[in-house]
Amino acid sequence: MSHKAARLGITSVVLVLAFGGLLYSTLSEGTEYYKHVDEVLAEPAEWHDKALQLHGFATNIGRSRDDGGNLTLDWRFDVSYNGETITAYYTGIPPDTFLNDSEVVLRGNLLENGTFQVERDGIMAKCPSKYEAQPDLTLPGVQ
Repeated sequence: MSHKAARLGITSVVLVLAFGGLLYSTLSEGTEYYKHVDEVLAEPAEWHDKALQLHGFATNIGRSRDDGGNLTLDWRFDVSYNGETITAYYTGIPPDTFLNDSEVVLRGNLLENGTFQVERDGIMAKCPSKYEAQPDLTLPGVQ
């Protein structure tokens, strides 16, 4: 083996290892899974404390009250999909479209007690009715 071939081989190995290490460190920190409620509850232990986007429908939305009876920014609600339900907790101001029976995607972590802790600004409420065409809508002068 010539000196030039050995240098080329060593350079290739170093580059592959460097690229692999960079890829591993980047993906291991930023990996976030997108799952439906029923998929998570099929094997909940697998999802504990992993970054997760949870998809389902919000129901039983309620807010906590402080000692003086005033509403706080602590929210409790259920998220359901395919007959499975997880209780979720959120602290903050949710989007305006966050209503009972709205489709939501939550960003947060499944805790060991089986509840889902939503991170700050981690609620995305979908509103498909805003985008559905109305069947009898006609524009003036258009036939």
